[in-house]
Amino acid sequence: MSDERDDGHLSVFTALKSAVNVTTCSAANVATPSPSHGIGFYFQCAVVIIGVAGTATNALILYAMVASKQHRKHALIFNQNLLDFFSSLLLIITYAVKLCNIHLTGFGGYLFCMLVVSENLLWCVILASKANIIFVTIERYLKAVYTTWSKNVLRNWMINSAMIFAWISGFVHIMALTFSTSDVVDGICYAYVIWKSRVTQMAYGIWYFLAYYAVELFIFIFCYGHILIAIRRQAKVMAGHRAVGSHVRQTQSNRIQSSVIKTMILVSVFYAISDLPGNVYYLMLNIHANLTLLENGYYASMFVSFLYFCTNPLIYATKFDPVKGILLRLIRCIRNSRVTVENIELLRTRTALTRSY
Repeated sequence: MSDERDDGHLSVFTALKSAVNVTTCSAANVATPSPSHGIGFYFQCAVVIIGVAGTATNALILYAMVASKQHRKHALIFNQNLLDFFSSLLLIITYAVKLCNIHLTGFGGYLFCMLVVSENLLWCVILASKANIIFVTIERYLKAVYTTWSKNVLRNWMINSAMIFAWISGFVHIMALTFSTSDVVDGICYAYVIWKSRVTQMAYGIWYFLAYYAVELFIFIFCYGHILIAIRRQAKVMAGHRAVGSHVRQTQSNRIQSSVIKTMILVSVFYAISDLPGNVYYLMLNIHANLTLLENGYYASMFVSFLYFCTNPLIYATKFDPVKGILLRLIRCIRNSRVTVENIELLRTRTALTRSY
């Protein structure tokens, strides 16, 4: 049994090595090129930069949500930003390791391949993020369309359970996939290439595309479409109430909810657009055996997908009113502190000049 397994690994290694000059395996089907200054090298450098920007911007949004006390009111949205923060952080770690081009040996090398070089931990968090954004969409849908029902039925333990499930689902999925389709051969990490059969690989590729893109897109369109209809109806009702008497608290609450919904619609639309190239390429990769992760199409599609992590926080910063207010206050504080420092320096300069005379 072990001899057959070794022969299978060597055949995979021989086939891959004859096709391209590789040193490490990456996200799905083939490897990262050797550390020459080709497009793969620049792609990895760009991803590290994206990771740094994403970590900084998501950390800022997390701070603003905590400062505005929105992390309790909108726990799923806070969890979404937390997942994006860890995704950005793991982008830095994973692709910095890939740039180091480490030769893997022993059991430690095997675990390093399974968890880091294969992008296992990174994609665990990314898939958790994909699951969580669906829960955010469904929560917004229930609160906007079935307002009374959601107030009576929707409880905090349900929200907490959804967040926990999002994290667990991502880790269980990718851990099982990585350890069943990856291995180290001659110090090289070959991730997601050792499938039982081509049929199994094709079936997984089709299932992944349907589950993590097609179904998500349908949920976005269905839920937010009905939400927009509900908002229009509420606007007409509120216009009638204003003619009789103004309800300040209700108006303020509706404005905040509207801000949250608009923010999440933009986040979902941007997510759907940025994630499309990567999902299409991965589907083609599992259907057509000739495609690899050394193609220009792979680098372009993954660059667009990863760009989501550092640009997504800009939507929260500009559209989510409570977060926007905290960030504007922070900017004013920074500006005021700079002006104060400049005034102190100017005063010191004038004092020094006066003493010299």
